[in-house]
Amino acid sequence: MAKTVSFTLKYWRQNGPQAKGHFDTREMKNIPDDTSFLEMLDILNEELINDGQEPFVFDHDCREGICGMCSLYINGHPHGPATGATTCQLYMRRFNDGDVITVEPWRSAAFPVIKDCMVDRTAFDSIMQAGGYTTVRTGQAQDANAILIPKQDADEAMDCASCIGCGACVAACKNGSAMLFVSSKVSQLALLPQGKPEAAKRAKAMIAKMEEVGFGNCTNTRACEAECPKNESIANIARLNREFIKAKLAD
Repeated sequence: MAKTVSFTLKYWRQNGPQAKGHFDTREMKNIPDDTSFLEMLDILNEELINDGQEPFVFDHDCREGICGMCSLYINGHPHGPATGATTCQLYMRRFNDGDVITVEPWRSAAFPVIKDCMVDRTAFDSIMQAGGYTTVRTGQAQDANAILIPKQDADEAMDCASCIGCGACVAACKNGSAMLFVSSKVSQLALLPQGKPEAAKRAKAMIAKMEEVGFGNCTNTRACEAECPKNESIANIARLNREFIKAKLAD
């Protein structure tokens, strides 16, 4: 039989990017500890609706840790106290009776609040549109072994590609930097032959767009690496810097 937890939930309310926000507080009683954090918020919303109140708005989609939508800042940590996991993979067994759980949105000028804890991450889309792709001819797919790639490079590129674009790195960074996100997207292509022809153009364009949309710069505090649910490495940031310097020297 599942155990239950009772706790105080403080959740952020805000009607828009320019509106003044505040915390609402609610006592949550007898929540099964095998309930996911998002399921607990569903229970909260059921209670709010039954009480005639407006439901709490938060982002979610796959609930499997692969889409990056569940952007909640929980007790001072992006995605909560679990490591290597998104909010939807966080379960109430992580918390104890009598805890105070504080839920906030991502805090970044580049991620304006839409409502409550839902933020607009269009800035990430614009960075990807600036250079996070390869230009290829369409048609029949090549054989998988048509281009030989060392396994170490392929594995490292796949590790970089595991970034889900959730924005936890930005929320964790005191500078609001998106360098871990951008470097992961640049690295996954820089490590593969398909990404080589446009490498210089890509590095310059994505960094320029990152600065344009309002993200800060990296000062190597490594908070992004510590909070990333997919365990992306700051070695990617070093690679991005190398790619950018090479591109500038070639100008």
